[in-house]
Amino acid sequence: MHITVLGAGIIGISTAWHLLRKGHEVTVVDRQPGAALETSFANAAQISVSYCEPWANRQAPLKALKWMFDKEAPLLLRPQLDWAQWRWSLQFLAQCTDSAFERNVAQLVALGAFSHATLRDMVADTGIEYHRQQRGIAHYYTDAKAFAGAAEAAALMGRHGVQRRVISRDELLSLEPALRAFADQIVGGTFTESDEHGDARVFTQKLAELCAQRGARMLFGHHIEHIDVAGGEARSVRVRNAATGQKETLQADAFVVAAGSYTAPLLKTVGVQVPIYPGKGYSATLPILKPELAPQVSMIDDGRKIALSRLGNQLRVAGTIELGGFDLSLDTPLARARCEMLVRRVEQVFPGVMDTRTPEQGGQPQFWCGLRPATPTNIPLIGRTPLARLWINAGHGTLGWTHGAGSGRALAELISGEQPAMQFHFAGHAGRPVAAAGRTAPMAA
Repeated sequence: MHITVLGAGIIGISTAWHLLRKGHEVTVVDRQPGAALETSFANAAQISVSYCEPWANRQAPLKALKWMFDKEAPLLLRPQLDWAQWRWSLQFLAQCTDSAFERNVAQLVALGAFSHATLRDMVADTGIEYHRQQRGIAHYYTDAKAFAGAAEAAALMGRHGVQRRVISRDELLSLEPALRAFADQIVGGTFTESDEHGDARVFTQKLAELCAQRGARMLFGHHIEHIDVAGGEARSVRVRNAATGQKETLQADAFVVAAGSYTAPLLKTVGVQVPIYPGKGYSATLPILKPELAPQVSMIDDGRKIALSRLGNQLRVAGTIELGGFDLSLDTPLARARCEMLVRRVEQVFPGVMDTRTPEQGGQPQFWCGLRPATPTNIPLIGRTPLARLWINAGHGTLGWTHGAGSGRALAELISGEQPAMQFHFAGHAGRPVAAAGRTAPMAA
């Protein structure tokens, strides 16, 4: 079949790669001049199966209220005059129960394990290098009450086959000596040896090059203007070259929408509603001044809910979710405060190890923000839409890098008439978590 993939982030490119391996003809469309230049560009870099947990839990509503006036809050709701935001928020609240949390974790971990295994196979097959480090992920706590809950979280992952173990401060310092300067603040931690980290942008861009070498048509710098629908099925997609203005109608046997947060507004134009809302995340990439004192193990800072990963001679620190629409500004007071929090925390944990100077001081921090496409359950939508020949692969939230390889493989298998080898409710199959316009879409369960 000839299949057109709309979107060239980690999800879209992974989908294209696996479709090519299945023998399909593939066209990829993206408005950016290359792959992985939006949400996949500068994320936290972690492949974190052990942290495949939904945002929605019984503590989330109270925390969200408490954090609403904190510029540095891990989760910040910025109310908008936007029915999509309020509908998504109500659906999110419905998932803040213990039973929903357990159900959603099972789905997320199943996809995470499937995806991690797929990524290993892809790396073995392609030889792609992307600052990969297979050293696990450590989670350090600075609050005794929070650390007391670590055993429960580890037990939850253990029930789903993921070995996240609780460790003492001394064990943590043995695993990652770079934390010694901050040791007096740490009360303990957890560690998952099977997790890893690497640069999602580098991986995705190299995989896109391999897709092109295998014959994929890569239409970068092309805006998606319209999906043409007739007789209950997608017939074609109209695109426009951003440089020349030239328009083209793309015919295909199937179309995959993998446009991240922009998936929802695009599908809405053809009467399909999906519960995906953008969560704005931030990162800072800092030069390492003292490599011998910089961390090798990727980490999660529980106090700030941020991730820290070494990528060669740089440190990537990323975190926070801001629910406030499609705003991508980095020059507002709020955005500056959130970026500054990331850099300030790095200096607290690793004093003098990274170049944390501001541009005004002569430093070179690379600040970035991206829109994480989140469903209320955090379970992505992978599978069919109600329109024939139109498929979806979107809604991965903060786990796009963790779930990307497996999501692409799973959708390629579904399109090819196969059943992916994991317990997961795919869109348009069991659960039907997409809907025609005018009907509320039930959540995948």
